[in-house]
Amino acid sequence: MAESEIPRAIRHVEVPGYPAPHSPYSHAVIANGFVFVSGQIPVKPGGAPTEIVGSTMQEQTRQALRNVETILRAAGSSLDRVVKITVLLARSDLYKEMNEAYAEFFPDAKPARAMARFGADIPGVLVAIDAIALA
Repeated sequence: MAESEIPRAIRHVEVPGYPAPHSPYSHAVIANGFVFVSGQIPVKPGGAPTEIVGSTMQEQTRQALRNVETILRAAGSSLDRVVKITVLLARSDLYKEMNEAYAEFFPDAKPARAMARFGADIPGVLVAIDAIALA
């Protein structure tokens, strides 16, 4: 089968009013019934791609999750449809503070979650969060 004959079941999500990616990636991609949200840092909606909201881990975690939620809505999904999240921390000693803010967004059923140390050094950024949800 020629490449042009392969069915394309992938859709890239446009998020009106959301900062454009500052690197070569999509905010989210829908494929095979899932929404894959790229790692979201706590950028300001309507702001510049690296305009950060908050200086504490709690503030930044809340904003990163609001950004994930905004992208999920644009994709026709929601936080209650999230099946997996990855949290990337710039400082592992702020785990407790991140977890307190994170719990506000998932009071009932909790998605699966992985955590790792943030590899990129983006000035002022303490957390990045990606998600996989049902479309």
